[in-house]
Amino acid sequence: MVAAAGPAMGLASAAWAEASVDSVVVTARLPPAMGDAAFAVVRIDPAQLRASDRLDKALTATPGVQLFRRNSTAGANPTTQGLSLRGVAGSGAGRALVTLDGVPQNDPFGGWVIWTGLPPEILGGADIVRGSGAGPYGAGALTGVVALEERDGGPGDRVAEATFGEVGYKRAAAAGSIPLGAANLFLGASGETGGGWIPVRKGRGGADTALTDDDWSASSRLTVPVGRAVLAARLSAFEERRQSGLVGAASQARGQSASLTLAAQPSPDAYGWRLQAWYRHSNLENSSAAVAAGRTSTTPASRQYNTPADGYGVNAAVRRISEHTSLELGADVRAAKGESQELARYIGGAFTRDRVAGGETLVGGLYVEAARTDGPWLISGGARLDGWRSTDAKRIERDRATGAVTLNATTPDADGTVPTGRAAVRYALGGGLYLRSAAYAGFRPATLNELHRPFRVGNDVTEANPGLKPEKLYGIEGGTGGDGAWGGWSANLFYNQLQGAITNVTIGGPGTYPIAGVIPAGGVLRQRQNAGDIEAKGLEGQARVALGAAFDLRAAATYSVAKVDGGAAAPQLTGLRPAQTPRVSASAGVVWRPTAPLSLALDLRYESKRFDDDQNSRVLSPSLVADVRADWAVNDTATLYLAVDNLLDEAVETAQTADGVESFDLPRRARVGVSLRY
Repeated sequence: MVAAAGPAMGLASAAWAEASVDSVVVTARLPPAMGDAAFAVVRIDPAQLRASDRLDKALTATPGVQLFRRNSTAGANPTTQGLSLRGVAGSGAGRALVTLDGVPQNDPFGGWVIWTGLPPEILGGADIVRGSGAGPYGAGALTGVVALEERDGGPGDRVAEATFGEVGYKRAAAAGSIPLGAANLFLGASGETGGGWIPVRKGRGGADTALTDDDWSASSRLTVPVGRAVLAARLSAFEERRQSGLVGAASQARGQSASLTLAAQPSPDAYGWRLQAWYRHSNLENSSAAVAAGRTSTTPASRQYNTPADGYGVNAAVRRISEHTSLELGADVRAAKGESQELARYIGGAFTRDRVAGGETLVGGLYVEAARTDGPWLISGGARLDGWRSTDAKRIERDRATGAVTLNATTPDADGTVPTGRAAVRYALGGGLYLRSAAYAGFRPATLNELHRPFRVGNDVTEANPGLKPEKLYGIEGGTGGDGAWGGWSANLFYNQLQGAITNVTIGGPGTYPIAGVIPAGGVLRQRQNAGDIEAKGLEGQARVALGAAFDLRAAATYSVAKVDGGAAAPQLTGLRPAQTPRVSASAGVVWRPTAPLSLALDLRYESKRFDDDQNSRVLSPSLVADVRADWAVNDTATLYLAVDNLLDEAVETAQTADGVESFDLPRRARVGVSLRY
């Protein structure tokens, strides 16, 4: 759970002799590790983050980075905002670990990330570690890590932005620091209202209504020198309210977090170390609706009125460095406790069941990570040993009229240990060129949501499974690349095998089932299961070129072939492509500065078809989205801009029901705004 920050495009390490060295600001985080340059790390700088109004949009511009569904957070339900990497099947829980200066940002109940709670204005950069994190990252870093860095908040580091757009879109955000003697207070806040489009186009009826989003976030961080160390105390809160595109379907997600970090920088004469403790509380309200034939109307299906969850953890690391070596020892522990409180089985104009389901999880591990340089060689490796535990599982359902218990299901406690590790080597060819290779293993325990909470989307019902075991991933990769004053490029081949993949497996169609109840026409029943293995192999590449001061060009693409081996658990899935996994994703962009105050940008994102279900029967068509933006620098402080999202009004298909009704993401939308940097 270290917030290790890899360099741009994974081409250099701040601790390696050939690395580019940025200016150093004293913060409560350890510097990039010496061995980072041997792994596939993509650096996203603050300018890239701030060019987008949403963090998830900025991240998914890197091919291979995908949300569970194609929905941007402009219209996505909180439970579909999980992040995964490298074609290893999307998941609502997410198969990548997201951290902010070392603190996990994944929800303690569901594993998803509420991206509106992380406005780009508070961030100083992000590193995407592709491939299983293992090492210092630990549980949850199954397909990789997104390590976010909060802005250091030095003198004069203040930003503010206000945006107005079509269909009632409004957003404002600000962040900045206040010097307090030797200490520093960094504050950030954002607020937004948006949405405004109906996701169903063809076959739309009285059941369909507009998606909407109203959200806010606020954060503060006090940084204080303590001898040669730095103490950082951070508090944050967020809330978002959404209408989900069906009459009677809505959600509300809210949460608060606190962290305390004490860190000292390593040097050849002194150990570096970090001690961190964090706490995170979240709550989710989520109402779903059943759709009548012909989409003429809806009726309530379930009302998840309370989902209190608490996550907390501690982590520590000690690092010793010399001119050619680095050694880090560390440990981390994370715990989560939560339950879903829900009304279900709407019959005769009223809910007839009251359901409570939940439990507790605990995971903790020890790790060692080392690196050494020897001339052109960089060698890095590490090992971990984690223990996990799932306890106090319960699911109790009562008849609301009589109070009688209709279901009282408990599951025996489960636990286990998982050894993982990673190793990599890099060889500098000279002239900025290099070769590298890596192997890794990682794991992800099931979330409380996957273990305990059933859910409904339209007429489709998915049951929980308290018997789920952790997913495990094993992978290898090899790559090459180069960098220089003109920019940089990289290309990687990878092979991953995900064992015990947690997948929504189709049980059957319309009918009556013992626990799930009635599945209506046009719907299916699924259950989360450890459904065999997923094999994913592919090629990824990217390049960035600066043509003088006038042009910046970038391009990136991922091609992956993924298939399921359902084994004895789900033989019907063998040979199919994992749900929500495109074969090709690519992006390209150009920034042109024809005159000193004017900057013009074009961004393209392409994705091949993907399947919305495990049976590969619901096809989501390919999409090509173009965004444009023009910035005019009024002076050194203020910039005016005009942006058009989805310029060509591409129909980006995000979901498809069993009876063929399609839903779509954001249509064309124009925005104007002002940005201040002072």
